[in-house]
Amino acid sequence: MAAPVTDAGEFESWLNDRLESLEVDREVYGAYILGVLQEEENDEEKEDALQGILSAFLDEDTMEDVCKQIIKQWTAHRSRLTAKRDADDAEVQAIASMIEKQAQIVVKQKEVSEESKKRKEALLAQYANVTDEEDEDEEEEPPSDTNFQGNDKSLFKNTNVEEVLNRQKQKRDQAREDAQKKKEMDKMQREKDKLAKQDRKEKEKKRTQKGERKR
Repeated sequence: MAAPVTDAGEFESWLNDRLESLEVDREVYGAYILGVLQEEENDEEKEDALQGILSAFLDEDTMEDVCKQIIKQWTAHRSRLTAKRDADDAEVQAIASMIEKQAQIVVKQKEVSEESKKRKEALLAQYANVTDEEDEDEEEEPPSDTNFQGNDKSLFKNTNVEEVLNRQKQKRDQAREDAQKKKEMDKMQREKDKLAKQDRKEKEKKRTQKGERKR
């Protein structure tokens, strides 16, 4: 399954406008089409799925052109998102590298400061026999539960990601189900309209024949 694209706002806006221009219910079929594009792996599978959705509304030539146009727009949108994500990752990496260098500088400065402090203490002990126990106590760092907190935060983050992905999948499944129901209802309505039209033609034909017999 292809990875879901969470930032589909630009493409979704374009898709809704396109469906509206084709007189296709964008509220139902827009979400359905977006889910298909996110789930199918290659362009051929995407096009087959789109044709299955749009075949109820468009003739074959128009349907093929519209499907290719939707896939082209989707591919361009994914490329822009990937480029933006790569740029963001590079920026984050640069910031992380800068922070790491600054941390190394701080550590070195701290090491120099500790060495200087030890030399001073040694001189004081040698000439005045003074031991600064308070300073030694301050140098002892209390136990840290950083690792536990880090693991806890990581677990919390992973749980949040899983919940978001589950909600997105449920939303796509619901959109697919709604679209399928709408498609079936539209098809039934067209059949009813077709039968009603044929019935009217038959009645009109009978009235015409009856009138001719009277004459």
